Amino acid sequence: MNVRYFFLIITGGFLVLGLYGCTAKTDTPAAATPGGAPVNPSAVSAVAVTVSTVRAQQRDLPVVLKATGTVIPLISVDIKAQVSSVVDKIHIKDGQFVKAGELLFTLDSRTDEANLVKARAQLAKDSAALADAQRQLARAQQLLAQNFISQGAVDTAQAQVDAARATVAADQAAIDASRVALSYDRLTAPNSGRAGAVNVSPGSAVQANSTTLVTITQLDPIAIGFNLPQRILPDALSSLKNGGAAVSATPSDGGATFSGRLQFVDNAVDASSGSVKVKAIFDNKEGKLWPGAFVEISQTVSTIKGAIVLPQAAIIPSARGAIVYVVEDGKASMRPVQLVYAQGEEAAVTGVKVGEFVVVDGKQNLRPNTPVVERVSAPKDGASGPAPAGDSQGTNGASASNQRPTAP
Repeated sequence: MNVRYFFLIITGGFLVLGLYGCTAKTDTPAAATPGGAPVNPSAVSAVAVTVSTVRAQQRDLPVVLKATGTVIPLISVDIKAQVSSVVDKIHIKDGQFVKAGELLFTLDSRTDEANLVKARAQLAKDSAALADAQRQLARAQQLLAQNFISQGAVDTAQAQVDAARATVAADQAAIDASRVALSYDRLTAPNSGRAGAVNVSPGSAVQANSTTLVTITQLDPIAIGFNLPQRILPDALSSLKNGGAAVSATPSDGGATFSGRLQFVDNAVDASSGSVKVKAIFDNKEGKLWPGAFVEISQTVSTIKGAIVLPQAAIIPSARGAIVYVVEDGKASMRPVQLVYAQGEEAAVTGVKVGEFVVVDGKQNLRPNTPVVERVSAPKDGASGPAPAGDSQGTNGASASNQRPTAP
């Protein structure tokens, strides 16, 4: 009896607990609105998401090419002797700026000077022989007129005159050659520029067309070489007809930006890289662009007219392509877009209308038809347009004044 009584007590306890649990569930009040009406469970899940938006703007968007270029001189000449000789004097210093025609080196010219004197003496000798031959011809012509000699004697005298004249002409050519050889002993600058290191000293022996004495490099103006993609080639060739496209260059270590123009496009595309070599010319009066330095190139190759411009941050990549969320009647509407061109923080797209508000921040919490509380972002670099006249938008970013009213 005691065991049976114990089991009855246990069973009764479980029944009481079960009844109490059912009573607690039924006594919980249903969720209600402030007016007392029950809330639709689906409406409870549709919580408004706070987002930031910008207005799609239509304007011309320049297509800017970024590349790395190398500073190269327009003229760089290795100064070499054209005759084998010995350096007599050096008239410049390392790193000196020189002008075109300025004397750089003097070589030992004693041999060439002696050869010039010898050639002049030979000319004087042969000139005297020519004068004598001319006198003999004149006398022979007089004797022929008096029938004292034959015509053959006159012809012989004429041949001697012609030979003497040829000899004198050869002597004059020898003098000119000696002068040229003597001029090789004075090395002058072929162009204005900056001299590099002087590689010889007085008394050094130099070989003809072999030993580099110094290198003269022109620094102003100067060129920058870089590569353009093949798809940009038509625009580059077209710009050459109008004086060349504008190009800006910034040294890799920062500093000032230099402006120049495209001046040269190579005559072939590199098959391995699909690019073409080009060259832009820059003024370099202050000498801040140095040959061999790397610079960042920026060139406007074309302009997209009437492009719809959005921040790149508003574009969401998906398996079906790029999309954006547009606010319509207080709700998020998904739009597929086609990316036309992206540059920096901006992108030109199709699929969005001018003036529509596109979500930039908070898009990760959106689904189609999600209610939103909209904050219109301040314009940045012209990427977004001004807020509409009916919008209540504060300039200090206060949350209450920065919200744009949405449809109920």
